Amino acid sequence: MTTGATTLDQLPVLVTGGTGKTGRRVAAGLRARGWPVRIAARSVAPAADAVRFDWADRDGWPAALDGVGAVYVAYAPDLAVPGAVDDITAFAAVARAAGVGRIVMLSGRGEPGAEAAERALAAAGRAEGGRVGAGFDWTVLRASWFVQNFTEGLLAEALAAGELALPVGDVPEPFIDADDIAEIAVKALTEDGLGGRILELTGPRSLSFAAAMAEISRLTGRPISYRQIPMADFLAGLQAQGVPDDMRDFLAWLFATLFDGRNSTTTPTVTEVLGRPARDITDRAAAGWP
Repeated sequence: MTTGATTLDQLPVLVTGGTGKTGRRVAAGLRARGWPVRIAARSVAPAADAVRFDWADRDGWPAALDGVGAVYVAYAPDLAVPGAVDDITAFAAVARAAGVGRIVMLSGRGEPGAEAAERALAAAGRAEGGRVGAGFDWTVLRASWFVQNFTEGLLAEALAAGELALPVGDVPEPFIDADDIAEIAVKALTEDGLGGRILELTGPRSLSFAAAMAEISRLTGRPISYRQIPMADFLAGLQAQGVPDDMRDFLAWLFATLFDGRNSTTTPTVTEVLGRPARDITDRAAAGWP
């Protein structure tokens, strides 16, 4: 792997999903390097360093991309959903026309639909260089279950109450820390050497959900149990929390499809790219679980 100075002259980096789990970490990492950032999100107030952005509003994309040198793409809700490939194809074309020189896209590990979106991105970026109308460098970061899914969002309240209940059995998962994803994204956005690569990112070992909760309990001193529940019960719980129908459908697909062991193996990619071991879920717990 080679590293070095960027070829993008420190133009702003557009961070889609800039208030999300990985996006806000990517933005923070870029700013720590002194890099100008433009946050793109549906909920952000327009400002010099922020722009409202919606994947359903293509008319707003050119303004968001104007004057940026690189883009971090975190597609919502997931690249596996219907319409994602069309959106990525269209977005890549707009980015290419705007002269964007580099795109780093978060993708889903083990998701055929996401792989189709990856191919669309690569096809749009095949021409070399960052000239207006030319191609762009691209990097794909494939990841599965984030450690932060336990501490941010829907599941955080359940863990705080002492029990996690999901429609998943004894399937090992190599939980990946979102900070590792963000650190690699920042490297790919600001340094040469990672273009044209699909990077599969995992934590250093695979644990079942039950084993992960047991380790978190041991390290934090807070009892947290795990219980496998039927899919119908899981979806009913989401409905009671007010989760929209489309998100419930997506989560039903995710749990019914991806937890068949396809993502259980670990990869050495985090270590290869960052020169250090991937963070373990227990590292987060030992540092202080929320």
